[in-house]
Amino acid sequence: MPAKTTDKKTTRERASRRREKEPVVLGSAENVGSVYIADDVVSMIASLAAYEVEGVVKPAGLKGELKSKVGTKNAIKSEILGNMVKITVPVTIEYGRQIQPVSRMIQSKVKTSVENMTGLTVSDVNVRITGVTTE
Repeated sequence: MPAKTTDKKTTRERASRRREKEPVVLGSAENVGSVYIADDVVSMIASLAAYEVEGVVKPAGLKGELKSKVGTKNAIKSEILGNMVKITVPVTIEYGRQIQPVSRMIQSKVKTSVENMTGLTVSDVNVRITGVTTE
């Protein structure tokens, strides 16, 4: 059916347009080019910041490119729209920790780290508790 081909093409075109981002202009009066910050870079910064919070359990053997973005279940997702970024942080916490204070600390640490390193404004840091462990 030709309609499905058109629908797929339209979907691909929309996805392509979404990925085309405005350059992030970082603090120089002299513009010598554009700076693009990949979503994966923001996710990596957020990952490192989240795992610094006491009570957050790092995945076992976490090394090298943050163990391929910490797998798919625990992948930190970020979405950059202009100079704003939304981040979703799935984490496992230690048993016995209070979830609310740990989550607030994750939000604060991730927001501060991403904003300081990228110059972007973090609008949302959504924390998703994916598990509790006794490790």
